[in-house]
Amino acid sequence: MQITLVRGDITEQHVDAVVNAANSSLLGGGGVDGAIHRRGGKAILDECRRLRASHYGGGLPTGRAVATTAGELPARWVIHTVGPVYSGSADRSDQLASCYRESLRVADELGAASVAFPAVSAGIYGWPMDDAARIAVGTVRSTPTRVGDVRFVLFTGDALAAFEKALGG
Repeated sequence: MQITLVRGDITEQHVDAVVNAANSSLLGGGGVDGAIHRRGGKAILDECRRLRASHYGGGLPTGRAVATTAGELPARWVIHTVGPVYSGSADRSDQLASCYRESLRVADELGAASVAFPAVSAGIYGWPMDDAARIAVGTVRSTPTRVGDVRFVLFTGDALAAFEKALGG
């Protein structure tokens, strides 16, 4: 597997699957989630509504992942995963790692060869970027997968620096 880091906009990535740092409702929100829904268009929201009605009426559980169409994005699929909200008093690292493992599992089921990840939970969910990067890179490296191209797409220079440190470069 090749892991690359990109500073940019995840909605512009030409990959098989883009991972969405979704909220449990699957109905869009802020940050990466809002950007993916806005750029991807109505098809993503329609499919999320169908998933919610048929399987996830109470919301997608934290650490789980599910795929939809990518709509108008330059990807084939969106893999939605719900990251944990950071808590300084409760260790939720396993839930954050599960987001990456589950997303790769779904990517394998889809036959995706390339996947773009954001820094799950490191935005409005408050996870410290250095720790989020360490968990993300470590989990992706240790997860068996057929995905050959994993891209972490970071929106800021600080996020990119944290991922560079975690990657060892």
